[in-house]
Amino acid sequence: MAGPVQSIERAAAILRLLAGGPRRLGLGEVAASLGLAKGTAHGILRTLQHVDFVEQDAETGKYQLGAALLHLGTSYLDVNELRSRSLNWADALAARSGEAVRLGTPLEGQVLIVHHVFRPDDTFQTLDVGSLLPLHASSLGKVLLAFGTATVEPDRAPGLEAYTRHTLTDPELLARALAEVREAGWAAEIQEMSMGEAGLAAPIRGHGGLVVGAIGLSGPVERICDSQGKPRPQQIGLIREAARAISRDLGAARW
Repeated sequence: MAGPVQSIERAAAILRLLAGGPRRLGLGEVAASLGLAKGTAHGILRTLQHVDFVEQDAETGKYQLGAALLHLGTSYLDVNELRSRSLNWADALAARSGEAVRLGTPLEGQVLIVHHVFRPDDTFQTLDVGSLLPLHASSLGKVLLAFGTATVEPDRAPGLEAYTRHTLTDPELLARALAEVREAGWAAEIQEMSMGEAGLAAPIRGHGGLVVGAIGLSGPVERICDSQGKPRPQQIGLIREAARAISRDLGAARW
């Protein structure tokens, strides 16, 4: 088995050094602290700066952690807090609705499933945690789009993929649907991603009311919708109650 890569170990050491101090560090300080030649330290710092993991102050020439690395750390903490705050409510929602429950956040133009509670019956089910869903064809994605938490990439908008004949692929029709989601406070997908399947979702808000994710339930159309093909009010009520409860736990004001 191959051993550790020395350059990566040194880069990690530099990042830890910058993260552990209260101030920016100069090249000489970094090199001396880690016992590196200045040329070696400079090469690693320049590479880390290139990928935005490190920033250099234009006036002093000293280094600090970059925005990209801080964003990665914040995203990790945000997702884990969102998931931990949602566990009990997601379990309760699955039990009360009788359907599968998923929690989603945006990731690179898609919806990342960060938590999944199985439908409370004996049918075969596959864990969806880590899977990605399309924004425009899922109820979770529509919530994230409607409230500005995610956006459809400009190069994808003209050619949104049709998963079924019900998928909204026209940007104008999708924009109208998202306006309705904002007004109603919840989103639905009815056979838009898979025939015979439907889903509902509602926004989860954090401090200041910012939407940080979405919680949704999904199942067969006949259980999610009534005989007219409209989402059942009881299921809508359950999903919205769960979203509000999680939002309160995350520090959102009552809404």
